[in-house]
Amino acid sequence: MVGGQAVIEGVMMRGPGLTATAVRDPQGAIQLEKKPVHSISDRFPVLKKPMLRGSVSLVESLVIGMRSLSYSAKMAGEEEEQLSDRELAGTIVFALVLASVLFIAIPTGAAKLFHVVTEDPFFLNLMEGFLRLAIFLAYIWGISRMKDIRRVFQYHGAEHKTIHCYEAGLPLTVENVQRFSRLHPRCGTNFLLIVMLVSIFVFAFLGWPSLAERIASRILLLPVVAGISYEIIRFAGRSDNRLVQAAVRPGLWLQYLTTRPPEDEMVEVAIESLKAVLPEEEIVAGSGEYRRTAEQADEIAVP
Repeated sequence: MVGGQAVIEGVMMRGPGLTATAVRDPQGAIQLEKKPVHSISDRFPVLKKPMLRGSVSLVESLVIGMRSLSYSAKMAGEEEEQLSDRELAGTIVFALVLASVLFIAIPTGAAKLFHVVTEDPFFLNLMEGFLRLAIFLAYIWGISRMKDIRRVFQYHGAEHKTIHCYEAGLPLTVENVQRFSRLHPRCGTNFLLIVMLVSIFVFAFLGWPSLAERIASRILLLPVVAGISYEIIRFAGRSDNRLVQAAVRPGLWLQYLTTRPPEDEMVEVAIESLKAVLPEEEIVAGSGEYRRTAEQADEIAVP
């Protein structure tokens, strides 16, 4: 499987052993950076086990994504230089602290307002979970209204369409890619929504200790929540079961906010990024690897 991420004026793709970030520079040319992927799970195979691989994947994706964002900002002319390793680490720590405050501390602190209704810990934890989900949805809606972010979301749509086209076995051309849906079941938006929902049920049974203890317990259990969520989305990405697809459909609907229909020039960038991480034999084989015709794409393209 391949995956990716939208960046500033470009797309990062991750394939077997490589990542590639393609960016449209101010002169209109496509700049490409390729880097090998060295996962810690290759050195410690136990980290590839279910429930462990989710946290590993999340941390590695965060680091790779931040590096790609830094590169794209430089190539797009928004920054003079890329972040150093120290600056990158500081940025990630700051982002994690901000996320902890926004999605953990605030909802668990605000849930005490429901004490006027009941003192039941299970109910209070559920209310905390629904507050967290509401904050998450409001955050997604809010950033989707920002002009600069809308353009990033167009590249997000280009990323999904390109991956769909590759998985369908069609040649990676702009015409073919544009035929596909901008929604994808393995999207990070799906993952985050599943994290929110899984956390509601996991945290519901933790009782109602002090605020500090509640915040600490949520942070300590994040790897468990991430592990469960990762296995769910991994299974959903491989399954054609109608019940499974129905369960992940809300995540697909949410992608109407986090993706936008891309321009052809954006699709060209996504295609260059994906081609850069594909095995050489697939690129050379061309039609031998992509055997479906454009007409047959109607049977598999998602409206």
